[in-house]
Amino acid sequence: MSVELAPTTPPQVDRFWSTEPDDAARPAVLVGVLVIGLLAALTLRLTVPGSALLCIGLATATVAFVARERRPTWREAVPLTVVVALLSFSVLRSAEWLVALCLLGAVTLGTLTLVGGRTWTGVALSAITSGLAPSRASRWVRAALVDVRIPALQSRRFWLVGSATVSLLGLFGALFTAADSAYAHVIRSIFPPIDGGEVVGRTFTFAIVGTAAIVLAYLAHRPPTTDVLAPQPGTSLKRWEWAIPLLVLDLLFLSFVLVQVTVLFGGKEHVLATHGLTYAEYARQGFWELLVVTVLTLAVIAVAVRFRPRDSRADRVVVQVTLGALCLLALVIVASASHRMALYEEQYGFTRLRLFVQLVELTLGGVFVLLLAAGVRMTHTWLPRAVVGLGAVALLTFAAINPDAYIARENVARYAKTGRIDVAYLSTLSPDAVPWLLKLPADQRGCALGSLAAELSESSDPWYDVNLARASARRLLLATPFETCTQQVSIGD
Repeated sequence: MSVELAPTTPPQVDRFWSTEPDDAARPAVLVGVLVIGLLAALTLRLTVPGSALLCIGLATATVAFVARERRPTWREAVPLTVVVALLSFSVLRSAEWLVALCLLGAVTLGTLTLVGGRTWTGVALSAITSGLAPSRASRWVRAALVDVRIPALQSRRFWLVGSATVSLLGLFGALFTAADSAYAHVIRSIFPPIDGGEVVGRTFTFAIVGTAAIVLAYLAHRPPTTDVLAPQPGTSLKRWEWAIPLLVLDLLFLSFVLVQVTVLFGGKEHVLATHGLTYAEYARQGFWELLVVTVLTLAVIAVAVRFRPRDSRADRVVVQVTLGALCLLALVIVASASHRMALYEEQYGFTRLRLFVQLVELTLGGVFVLLLAAGVRMTHTWLPRAVVGLGAVALLTFAAINPDAYIARENVARYAKTGRIDVAYLSTLSPDAVPWLLKLPADQRGCALGSLAAELSESSDPWYDVNLARASARRLLLATPFETCTQQVSIGD
């Protein structure tokens, strides 16, 4: 017997879902969620990327499609493959910030795949529906629990036998572990040791991961229709009312671009002679402003498309020419901002932030290319998903180039040319950077690798923390001796 519980979600959220009452979750889904929560509580360490995160992600995806009761379509198979690829970087890379970024991307893309959405509003709302569905998911689970009738669980003897079994297991297991170090090593290799202080944290992990698995399973079972909240086209403006502000903006962009062309192709001597600045100062000047210009340009195009004139073919031509010119000019601005950041990195070295904002700028440039391909009409049904796909590919590529290793390689090469290096910063990189940091001179190598050597002092990782980057770095550090660092130094920067 299923029980229909009173809704507790806000009415505007319930608009996403059909009016049919929720059924009860399948027992297989509940068991899967329980296993996922226990696995996370026992093995997951958020500050140590490893195989546990990949296993939990794959298990969560499996439970979601068990709840969906059908196989993924080919349209879903491609983004799901990207999701698995992003999760796999928890085994391939050791940089916590990068793995966290890939995890966020995998969850967002996975949610979009389960929920769908074809309009800009639908795609944006699909990415956050996991935060809107917990109350409905909890009713879905409670309805299943009400239907469960297991006589054994209601028996006093069952609980007595269970208590006795757990007590004997704990008592004799502790004695055997204390009596033999080899047996203790085997137990610790299977399950991580948990002291009293970790119980609260492990319980919290169980609750968070279990809730996330339930929500994703519910979204797979009852995906909402987020496109219902997409706004209708705005009031069409007259051609001159619409075109004048955008033509003036085009002219402003053109004036800036004409100056930038001389900078992009004029070289270092032109900058020094014209602006009275060092090349690095010119590179640093204005990058963030140009990044803001890029984002605001996309917002202007979105508003312009919503209120564009659409009475005649001439109106369509004006829209395409005006916004097409704006996109082309914005691409030059993207190139200018990217060029400035490249010059800044050449002068001051590579960091995670500089590399990441470079990725963001190039991805925004890709969005303008997609707009041009769509005829600068943001109403094409394929465009929102194409932008999501572009972001996913950009993140996948970013992780594939191994940012920490790339930063170490470029900074070591820069040191060989200029004699300038920030060893203190390089010492904060993850084990991904070890192969390149070992190429530093012996006196600098110890300062760059001291903290990493201490971090990797353990001979190996347990199965739930298996990470290929850490294992490779550990082998290299053991095979290459280096001097102990006496002080952290920053040379030349």
